[in-house]
Amino acid sequence: MSDSRLTLMEAISRKLKVEAQYNGATIKLAPHLMFERHGDLFVSALNYGKVWRSDEEPRLGQFKLAGLSEAMLLSEEFEPLPNFKPVVPRESDVMVLAV
Repeated sequence: MSDSRLTLMEAISRKLKVEAQYNGATIKLAPHLMFERHGDLFVSALNYGKVWRSDEEPRLGQFKLAGLSEAMLLSEEFEPLPNFKPVVPRESDVMVLAV
C-alpha cells in the first residue's frame, strides 16, 4: 500500500484534514470517501482551497490517488458536509472506506 493511501485511509477513519501535493500545488482536503474505479483509487474530498460562488454549496471533488503525493495528516478535525451520503459517485465504482 502506498503511504498516501494509508494516510488518506487514516484521515477518513479519524475525520482529520490532510495536506498533499496535487498537480504541482499544495492542497488541504477533508477526505470523506475512498473508492475504486476501473482499478484506480480515488478520494472524494472537500478542497479547502477551492473558491466557491456565494450562492454555491461546497461539495466534494474527486481526486485520483495516483496524483496525490506527500499526503500528511493534520491535527485539524473536520465535520462531514451536512448533505454527505456514503455512496460512490458511479454505480460501477467500488467503495473502499467512508466517514
